This record gives sequence, C-alpha cells and structure tokens, in this order.
Amino acid sequence: MMGWFDFARAPSGTTVETLRLPIFPLNTVLFPGGVQPLKIFEQRYLDMAAACLKDNRPFGICLIASGNETGKAAEPHPVGTLATIADWEMEQLGILQITARGGRRFRIIETRINADNLLEATVELLAEEEPAALPAERRRLLPLLQRIVADLGPERMPEPHHFDEAEWVGYRITEVLPIQNLAKQKLLELEDPLARLEILETFLDQRKLLG
Repeated sequence: MMGWFDFARAPSGTTVETLRLPIFPLNTVLFPGGVQPLKIFEQRYLDMAAACLKDNRPFGICLIASGNETGKAAEPHPVGTLATIADWEMEQLGILQITARGGRRFRIIETRINADNLLEATVELLAEEEPAALPAERRRLLPLLQRIVADLGPERMPEPHHFDEAEWVGYRITEVLPIQNLAKQKLLELEDPLARLEILETFLDQRKLLG
C-alpha cells in the first residue's frame, strides 16, 4: 500500500517523489509560500483537517476546473500546491477556521473519490530548483510589492520576505493581482520564474502601475 511519501525511479533514472493526499478543490489558487484562510463546514473536509492536524500531514489545494466547492467532488486542475494548517480555531460548533500555508507544487497523476465524497490523489511533487536571484532589470517591481506587503501585514504576507528571489517575488505579486483565477493558474504552472516576472512586469506596465 502506498505511504504518504513514495520514491519511484523515473525512466530517465531521476528520482520522482510521489505522494498520496486528500485534495481540496477551491475557486482560488494557492501559491508556494502563500497564505489562504479557509472556512470549513462540510464533514468530509472537517474530517480531512482533523486527520491532517493529528498526523501533521499536508493536503492539496487545486483550482476547480469544473464543478463547485460544495457538494459533489469537483474536477481539479492537475497542478496544485501542498497546504499545511498553520493555525485553526472553531468558535462555532461545526465550522472550522484554518489558515493554510502553501508548500511545494505538485501534479496529479491519478484521482479517486472516497465513500465520503472526498477527492484523493496520487501526485508527483514538482522539482525544486535553487532560488534564482531577482534580476536587476526586474527590481522596479519591488516598490509596488513592498507597499502591498506592508498594507496586507504579516497575517497575509508572513515573514521571511525574500525580495531578492525571483520566484518569491513572482508568486507574491501574482496572488494579489485582480485577474481571473485561470490566469493565476497558468502562472502557477509556469516553470521559469524569470518568465513569470516578465509577464507580470508587462501586465503592470500596461496598466501604468509601475514607476
């Protein structure tokens, strides 16, 4: 039986990390290092959260491709983000408030729907590269991001802040942009953090949001 982490040999000889975990399909995109407050009231997700807290394990957040957040299990986009529960409270019986913190990205390999209508998936954790430095020509993005970080505060933009890392800067700008979730999903899936920054700078320049 597959455990939480399995290490399989890919045909190329490289090591692929696979993981079986519950999936929480949402109408939002969680980015690595991001924070997502969630209100949980469906029994399947209350049970999921309780199990994750008990065993100190993650669940997956994916943008919904078709379906709804409640009721029948929705079909998720294949690329999502690991989520761990940073804190929680239950001020009202049956309603759990949690703060989810984004971890590594993953790609869904296969899914199944449990008897309680909870979606589970076997996922491949996407490779983590060494952090790329923020290029000098993209530093004009920083004043805007620094204002956003200051305005949102540590609850929404927790430290440490990595203003010198291309990936962190790109993720933090993307998650606050007033754009469609599908556009955010495409930027999440993008492998090149420098290409993500170029897209963001072009978008913000067109709207005269950069100095």
